[in-house]
Amino acid sequence: MSFESKKTNEIRKNEFKLKYLSKKVLDIGAGPDPVIDGCTIFDLEDGDANDIASYFKKNTFDTVYSSHCLEHMRDARSCLKQWWSLVKPGGYMITVVPHEDLYEQYIWPSVFNEDHKWTFRVSGKTSWSPVSINIIEETEKLENALVLDVETHDNNYDYDLIFPQGKTPKNRHSFWNRQAISLAKRLPKNIGKSLIRYQVNQGYPYPQTLKSGALAQIQIVVQKKMK
Repeated sequence: MSFESKKTNEIRKNEFKLKYLSKKVLDIGAGPDPVIDGCTIFDLEDGDANDIASYFKKNTFDTVYSSHCLEHMRDARSCLKQWWSLVKPGGYMITVVPHEDLYEQYIWPSVFNEDHKWTFRVSGKTSWSPVSINIIEETEKLENALVLDVETHDNNYDYDLIFPQGKTPKNRHSFWNRQAISLAKRLPKNIGKSLIRYQVNQGYPYPQTLKSGALAQIQIVVQKKMK
């Protein structure tokens, strides 16, 4: 558990929180990391987020928020529509998903989270990923949707450590790779990075969001227009 909402809140301005997160908020898939205190949390123990419209009335929340949840859904497009139905007219939906290039690092199926069923991009008609969704295009299809903001969050991300595209990944949990990464953490920063980069070039993907506290995600904010 890397607490992505907590990490993302650290880079959000107070104006963001006041505008989007100060009223009635539903956090889908929050786990132990809700976006704000006092929000309504909907997680595995509460039911199936794939069918969330059966748990709440339409137009119930000022903000529907999800962070690193959509990629786990059976049908991401259907889920977006259901989640959107819970937003009040004039309200907002904030969706945070892994950036496919930064998080998955051109590897599919995912080696960083085996439960990922989708990847997400913000541009282009095609992708290296066979399950890629253009999150902007998909959000714009929602009824009465006005996309207000799209951001790529790559704070603390080191682009030198992205896995080489087209290379076959090795098991990053192997004993010798784990020993090397552990050693790298104890070395001076520049030497440690060189060791990690060597391991990456040898075929061992490096999970920056877990090991280095980096963000590797897309955030999209959309408002439901008043009819």
